[in-house]
Amino acid sequence: MNQYHIYGIGAALVDTEVEVSDEDLADLAIEKGVMTLVEEQRQHQLSDYLSDHLVASKRASGGSGANTIIAASYFGANTFYSCKVANDENGEFYLNDLRRAQVDYPHNYHKNGAEPGITGKCLVLITPDAERTMNTFLGISETISIRELHEDAIANSQYAYIEGYLVSSESGRAAAIKLREVAQQNRAKIALSLSDPAMVKFFQAGLKEMIGPGVDLLFCNQAEALGFTGTDTIDAAAAALQQYTKTFAITRGAEGSLVFNGEKLINVPPHTVNAVDTNGAGDMYAGAFLYALTQGYDFAQAGRLASLASATVVSQFGPRLRAEQHAEILRQVFPS
Repeated sequence: MNQYHIYGIGAALVDTEVEVSDEDLADLAIEKGVMTLVEEQRQHQLSDYLSDHLVASKRASGGSGANTIIAASYFGANTFYSCKVANDENGEFYLNDLRRAQVDYPHNYHKNGAEPGITGKCLVLITPDAERTMNTFLGISETISIRELHEDAIANSQYAYIEGYLVSSESGRAAAIKLREVAQQNRAKIALSLSDPAMVKFFQAGLKEMIGPGVDLLFCNQAEALGFTGTDTIDAAAAALQQYTKTFAITRGAEGSLVFNGEKLINVPPHTVNAVDTNGAGDMYAGAFLYALTQGYDFAQAGRLASLASATVVSQFGPRLRAEQHAEILRQVFPS
């Protein structure tokens, strides 16, 4: 039996969420709804511009892969996460979150063993329509590499989860490819998220390199699915994705999600909520879905759990649920 249900790798980012207007985005020349990599100086410029907005801002540890792994852990999965933090206050804040969520990580991540540098930071801008727009300074996460992989943990995991954002870093992309190879050698299943429309648009060749001969499970939203496959309809995208992955889940916002279990397509209905912040919705969906699969639930059941979990997270601010919310969602979807 595997020691871990899910092993993940991704950037370690401390998020600061700020409520802004569409006019703010226009004034700042920021493309809405995508993740943009920026230098620390640019992030400071944005923070200075938004100084009067920061009074009610909230800080949270984030990074797409971490959000997914922590969600799965709070649902009850045994998890391991590889990332890179610096020996600074944000690095310690980040590791405290992993410990609180009972996520294992390499032992050299304690404060005195962390590398010099700056822990990654993400400015998450939330507009009134609940859309999230991210400006990310990767900091030390830009240098995440094969050295951060923990091959024993990978070999003892049921799933290896790869954050698509790693494609933007040469060393991160190499680490993702190595993770896939080690997982395949040890018969662990590989799950990968396309992560963001901008990653699909600007790094498609790198994503395909990370996918290699194919993965077992792919997560994406509808825009990413259409962009990655170069198609115009969800049906065409679903057909085209099957050359890259054995199974997949495509999130579709208010229309629910479309899941492929390797044999048939399954439409998962949405949960209607008042969305206030879409940051972390796809990450939560993936975490709940992976948890369900590793516990023996089928794809339709996994989709129902993931749908409710992601709907719940968009109904409140922040990329995560409170710890107690995970148990309540489980009771609603899988009453004992």
